[in-house]
Amino acid sequence: MTDMTLPLPAGFTAAGVHAGLKDGGKLDVAVIRSDRPAAVAGRVTTNAVKAAPARHTEAALKSGRPVRAIVINTKNANALNGRRGMEDLRRIVEASAALLRVKPAEVLMHSTGVIGVPLPVEKILAGVRAAVPRLSPGGGLDAATAILTTDTVTKTSTVAVKAGGVEGRVTGFAKGSGMIHPCMATMLAYVLTDLDVPRPLLDRIVGEAVDRSFNSITVDGDTSTNDTVLLLANGAAGNKPLKAGSPGAKAFAEAVDTVFLDLAQAIVRDGEGATKFVTITVKGAKTDAEAKRAAKAVANSPLVKTALFGADPNWGRILAAVGYSGARVDEFKARVAAANYTLYDGGKPVDWSRDRLREIFSAPEIEILVELRLGKGAATVYTCDLSYDYVKINGEYTT
Repeated sequence: MTDMTLPLPAGFTAAGVHAGLKDGGKLDVAVIRSDRPAAVAGRVTTNAVKAAPARHTEAALKSGRPVRAIVINTKNANALNGRRGMEDLRRIVEASAALLRVKPAEVLMHSTGVIGVPLPVEKILAGVRAAVPRLSPGGGLDAATAILTTDTVTKTSTVAVKAGGVEGRVTGFAKGSGMIHPCMATMLAYVLTDLDVPRPLLDRIVGEAVDRSFNSITVDGDTSTNDTVLLLANGAAGNKPLKAGSPGAKAFAEAVDTVFLDLAQAIVRDGEGATKFVTITVKGAKTDAEAKRAAKAVANSPLVKTALFGADPNWGRILAAVGYSGARVDEFKARVAAANYTLYDGGKPVDWSRDRLREIFSAPEIEILVELRLGKGAATVYTCDLSYDYVKINGEYTT
């Protein structure tokens, strides 16, 4: 969903401002605030090379402490800056906490942009000072805009949910366009709810939703140093704490799934240089894990992605990628189809048309199915094509 408004759940306010990090007056610093302590769960990049904000957030998540605010800057990732990166983050967190009248332990900070460049601390703090008086329930879209880098559109989603007889809301926004290969991606995602959800349940729901969404997308096979997805629950809706297995908890989990998948797919659709949205499903693998491994191999294959960009009917690249994925494959049992059009079926002769396949690969949305016929494992991964513009964008990223 991309809209002109983004209704935030009760008790949350946000703002996005221009702090001079980007040219042309573009919004580049965002602040999110909860009027009360919010339970938080999330996931951080699995890259061993982590940016200072990712390390700080990872520690906060392990501590289990509630959160009141998040400060986000764009244009600079604060990654590979050594001790200075952590010290700069500490300075901004402490100063922001004072401005927001909360404890430093209740503030998280995230950054996105170029790696290896010192953080412009004073500009960011000026941005926070400007953002605090502008915090409002209607500031969500400005915040969603302020966190973008090479993105061409904002990524937002909001769902109303009834839990325990109380109407609540799940609202999220994200950024990400390139360096996308989760286990986690240069991806930041913030999802907020006014429902009261105990942290253990919140964490379980996040883990399950992430696997089906953010960990099932890829643009270019590169895992970022900064990826973070957070879900904050502040209880402002007034419901009794949700209990695992209850109808309210199930309804909430479905709403989170919807928002996470909306945001994840929006990232792929806005992939750097992307012209096509591609869904790759693998069925009949020995296990779900092998199905995902096979689907990601297809999704990350430069040969598959460039063929899709050029609408080249070179479908053999699909099963070849499955073959090197590490998933168990028997080429004499497998089937490959695009838009339900069979291209390969266990090595038996298939009367497929190059013109028909070229037509399928020319569509803005493409569905590819690989049936391995070896078990019950299944997975779906979302990706995009690889175009000339991807090379141009990333060949000129810092210039």
